[in-house]
Amino acid sequence: MNILGIDFFNGHVKEVVENLKKGGLLVVPSGPGLASISSDITYYRSLKAADVVIADSGYMALIWNTTHSKKVNRISGLEFLNTFFSDEEIRKDSDILLVNPREIEAALNLSYLNGNGFSVSKENSYIAPIYGKENIEDEALMKLLEEKKPRYVIINLGGGVQEILGAYLKNNLSYKPAIICTGAAIAFLTGEQAHIPYWADKLFLGWLMRCIEKPKQFVPRYINALKLVTIMLQYNPKTQIN
Repeated sequence: MNILGIDFFNGHVKEVVENLKKGGLLVVPSGPGLASISSDITYYRSLKAADVVIADSGYMALIWNTTHSKKVNRISGLEFLNTFFSDEEIRKDSDILLVNPREIEAALNLSYLNGNGFSVSKENSYIAPIYGKENIEDEALMKLLEEKKPRYVIINLGGGVQEILGAYLKNNLSYKPAIICTGAAIAFLTGEQAHIPYWADKLFLGWLMRCIEKPKQFVPRYINALKLVTIMLQYNPKTQIN
């Protein structure tokens, strides 16, 4: 389903997991991220270049579904990861490389996976540098991926960075792994971020849980996302940026 010039997947979450077993770039744009597409062209192009885009933003889904007869099926990043990590084939294979922002997240993420039936070594955890906004490339990561050739690359970085990095990897690797840009979603599972119950995720209330736990960090972010409604209502496909 095309929304804002981006092809959103509109099926079941299990179909997303099966599709990724063949490789490809998955992105999970947030409401604040989508609200920035008119000013952050590189980010917007990385979303358009993805093989699978899921409608994680409850805000975007709500705007779309109240203004269009054909509805978009929201699949949150948390729902996707729960389904992905529950897949027996993926768990048994454990052919995963994690891209993490810091050592503390790396340790938490490895502990979570290995405590839930996976077998992922510390050597398959990469600590990303702080990328310059104008040059999100990483030759060291490219070299590591070419050496190990993991089937799944899970990028746990911030929105606006991970998608561009994912597109860079997709365009430059010699093979086709599944590149999964789910950002902080894994932190909901490890306990590093606010716990989001199943019912809250289904009712589009994940943002509220984050705001309650860390208001200074997330309240301004979600307030800024309010302009997404204007962007969506004024969107003109004839003038979209390619």
